Amino acid sequence: MLATVLLAIAVLHSFFIKQFQHWAKRFGKGSALENLFRMLGKIEIAFGLWATVFIVLFMGLEGYDKAISFLESRDFTEPCFIFVILALCSTRPILDAAENAILLIARRLPFARSVSFYLSILIFGPLLGNFITEPAAMTITALLLLKHFFGGGFSERFKYTSMAVLFVNVSVGGTLTPYAAPSVLMAAQAWDFDLAYVFMHFGLKGILVCLMTASLTALRFRKEIVAHPVEHSRKGNTPLWLQLAHVFFLVLIVIFSHHIVLFCGVFLLFMAFFQVTTKYQERLRLREGLLVALFLGSLVVLSSLQGWWLEPLLARLSSDTLFIGALGLSAITDNTAITYLGSMIPDLSQQAQYALLAGAVCGGGLTVIANAPNPAGFSLLSPAFGDEGAAPLKLLRSAIIPTIIAGLCFYV
Repeated sequence: MLATVLLAIAVLHSFFIKQFQHWAKRFGKGSALENLFRMLGKIEIAFGLWATVFIVLFMGLEGYDKAISFLESRDFTEPCFIFVILALCSTRPILDAAENAILLIARRLPFARSVSFYLSILIFGPLLGNFITEPAAMTITALLLLKHFFGGGFSERFKYTSMAVLFVNVSVGGTLTPYAAPSVLMAAQAWDFDLAYVFMHFGLKGILVCLMTASLTALRFRKEIVAHPVEHSRKGNTPLWLQLAHVFFLVLIVIFSHHIVLFCGVFLLFMAFFQVTTKYQERLRLREGLLVALFLGSLVVLSSLQGWWLEPLLARLSSDTLFIGALGLSAITDNTAITYLGSMIPDLSQQAQYALLAGAVCGGGLTVIANAPNPAGFSLLSPAFGDEGAAPLKLLRSAIIPTIIAGLCFYV
């Protein structure tokens, strides 16, 4: 119950991060109070703070040894993996390779170049998650959007809508296989969903959602997109051998994604390689990755203790209400937690199993905490919204229509 109360406070805190940034401006630049409110105005710090409060209270109520045992029983592989993948996928050679591939696809589309590039990013970028994991796809796609479509000339409404569509598409786009998205992986292992079943019942609908949401957004903001031509020159690219080397490290890390010792070891080797090739590199985004890891680690601590009310609630719902319930609950607890707890419910019919998983992936774009890769995208894109960053409440409003589209496609 304590974890539930503090998770609720953390969620409420996240909706007021813009207010903390606004309060920071009342104090002298560089002062301790300004830095404090700036820090409290970061969504990653908000969750880290309340997870820390929980652990301190845990120690006070149950003792130091029990609190440490609890922490050691949690699995922090995913936060560490996302830290590593964000740092690697935000390097210039990886972005150059991804940009070249997406431009190649965009040239085949019969639209204005900037519209074709925008569509390719929001359709094919999220689908990449089936091959390089959702966090990697989120990082690459978010940085390409940041580079080409989140500049000062674009409206705030366009940016929020694009971010919302990105989050929804990454969540549903990772359903082509039972191996890419953690939420799908949990359900597939528990309910014996094979590749053919997942692709036919979820993957095809995920592709349709990506096509529809990206196309409708491009149509809605067509004038704005066309007014800002995409600038790209292969001459400015990093050497092909360097791009291939980075892709090699990425493939190794993805292969070892469930083994923290191995992928961290590969990342340390990559950092040595990065140092040798500094001439071709830009800043390594370690700070952003660490903040995202803190956010996800905090969710591991707080969300893992929500089973006492979530599991009985899910067990009482019919198939139709289970779909809607899983969709809504994903927004406040993380869709992987929903599918994991749902998989613990005995004797669920196949229809109920489908409804639970479909609702969870459809709700994965509603908030920053709804899907594990979302904090990475939010952290990377937030600076484009000014000094105060992006507002989670505006993101939620912008995600409602794409989520409804996803829900209708998966419900039918």
